Amino acid sequence: MIAIIDYGVGNLRSVEKAFQSVGAEVVVSSDGEVLRSADKLVLPGVGAFGDAMRGLRAPGFDVLVKDAADAGKPILGLCVGLQMMFDEGLEFGRHAGLGLIPGRVVSFPREGPRVPHIGWNQVTKSGDHPLLKDLSDDSYFYFVHSYYVEAAEEADVLGRTDYGLRYASVCGRGNVFGVQLHPEKSQENGLTLLKNFAEL
Repeated sequence: MIAIIDYGVGNLRSVEKAFQSVGAEVVVSSDGEVLRSADKLVLPGVGAFGDAMRGLRAPGFDVLVKDAADAGKPILGLCVGLQMMFDEGLEFGRHAGLGLIPGRVVSFPREGPRVPHIGWNQVTKSGDHPLLKDLSDDSYFYFVHSYYVEAAEEADVLGRTDYGLRYASVCGRGNVFGVQLHPEKSQENGLTLLKNFAEL
């Protein structure tokens, strides 16, 4: 069972439908017991880093996610969900993240391309990983974001994307994964990624 964490932020139903379309058993829930009993967790996210972290902390779901990570359960962060997995975010101030992957979240440079980064772009794989199985190198995915992650350790970067600079768009450390892209909006490639996570 995959549980999508409902903490009041995120495009939950489209993510649920995408998982269902690849045959995964999935539920959207804000019930702590349901989330704790799930085999895998999905942490969605839309909007500002600080607001998302406050929403996650309010019901104690930050502790729940950390406990799941410590227990070895696979966790997948989507968009801001990826960003929240890092140590801190620098969006409208400095905000503490979950600290599951070392690094921070920073803004695109003002002198670069137009922000937010919206639309289709490619992910170049940083080696082979089960999360990216059956995806060709430089596969296209759909993105919407103004901030990106700076991973402290190269080994945690599973894929990179170019948008004025080359940033980490897919990350993973042990059983914890995150993607800056929106798999639920990325057609066949996005469904392949979700199917891979469901099969981990």
